[in-house]
Amino acid sequence: MKETEIEIQDGAGEQPEPSVPTEPATLTPEQLEELKQRAAKANEHWERLLRTTADFDNYKKRALREKQDAIRFANENLLEKLIPVLDSFDMALAAAQSNQTAAGQSLRTGINMVYQQLKTALSDAGLEEVEATGKAFDPNLHEAVSQQERADAPEGQVLQQLRRGYKLRERLLRPATVIVSKHPDA
Repeated sequence: MKETEIEIQDGAGEQPEPSVPTEPATLTPEQLEELKQRAAKANEHWERLLRTTADFDNYKKRALREKQDAIRFANENLLEKLIPVLDSFDMALAAAQSNQTAAGQSLRTGINMVYQQLKTALSDAGLEEVEATGKAFDPNLHEAVSQQERADAPEGQVLQQLRRGYKLRERLLRPATVIVSKHPDA
């Protein structure tokens, strides 16, 4: 029995015979053509796998980017609805400025406090005002409603902001409505 065990152990340490013959085998032209076809098909499958893998990686990156954008701009609809409230506060403050009585002063102070609280909350949520007055006209941020001839201002400069514009981080929610300068005709 011990001899059999030793023979098995000796046989276990040997290298297995290679499955591909080391001597060149003679292939018929049909076999050679079949091998070429199989190699071409294998290459085609390999290329398809690489493309599919790349497409999947691109999909994962795009999905992650879209998810991050959705998180960053989740408050967009709410902020768009609150922008007219800011406009109403601006008008209320302007109206309260004309009232010089003690009650008018108290009302103006109260309105201003609530207005500042709202602006702070919206700013914390990512809302930014688009500064326009005195800047060069930018059609990506400003909406020109009129032009005024001015010799003392460079052409295309915003002379007056009629309505504030707002951005949510880098995304424009509403363009600033402005009046732009132009050179007088000679």
